[in-house]
Amino acid sequence: MGRSRRTIPEELLLLALDPATGTTAQPQTLDLGLAGAQLVELALAGRIVPNGDRIAVVMPRPTGDPTLDHALELLRRRGSPVRAVSWIGGPRLGLRQTYLAHLERCGMVRAVPGQVCGVLPTTRYQASEESTNQAIKERLDAAIRTGVPPDPRTAALASLAHAVGLGKHLYPGNEGRSCRSRLRDLIRYDPMGGMVAHAVMDVQNGIPATQSRGTAARSASTGRRPAAVPAARGMARAAVR
Repeated sequence: MGRSRRTIPEELLLLALDPATGTTAQPQTLDLGLAGAQLVELALAGRIVPNGDRIAVVMPRPTGDPTLDHALELLRRRGSPVRAVSWIGGPRLGLRQTYLAHLERCGMVRAVPGQVCGVLPTTRYQASEESTNQAIKERLDAAIRTGVPPDPRTAALASLAHAVGLGKHLYPGNEGRSCRSRLRDLIRYDPMGGMVAHAVMDVQNGIPATQSRGTAARSASTGRRPAAVPAARGMARAAVR
């Protein structure tokens, strides 16, 4: 894949990084979002495809990105297509730390050691170039404010940012309410990103992977969560829209 372009998991984590505190917003859900972002990135790289409500590996050749290749290998070992909800909700917590270490190795962030209460050691992370983070944010801003349909990468990034709750971090307060609403609505522009974002929200809401969401196809066009929560058939329809 090369390193000329940042991956969606990298961009999602950089968006979540708070420059004032050196910590990440929404740490409870960010691992889920990163797992989903890996699926979207692998799909864009032609390694996986949606198969109904499942994800199927169609090209096991490595991408050259170690974190993505580890996810691809885990998917390959399953031997059969896996539900997006099952994959995202699987026991792979710790992706946030994995990606922070990855970004540090790539020179995108730098670790700043410190102490809590002057005793407990802690590590904060700062973006090496604030212009990088600003460029990512400006892409979302342009998609939100111009009304021009975004490219699939930006649409998927927006969908995942909404799914993990980064809207209030990126567009805080009452003045950011309309931007948060438009961020949510960008979910309609990338079927794969929309399916994965809904899967992330399903995991957060504790919806079983085998349950079906009958109104998900309609919600994919609006970005709103349905009142009923059957999941599998809705994700399948969202994947092929």
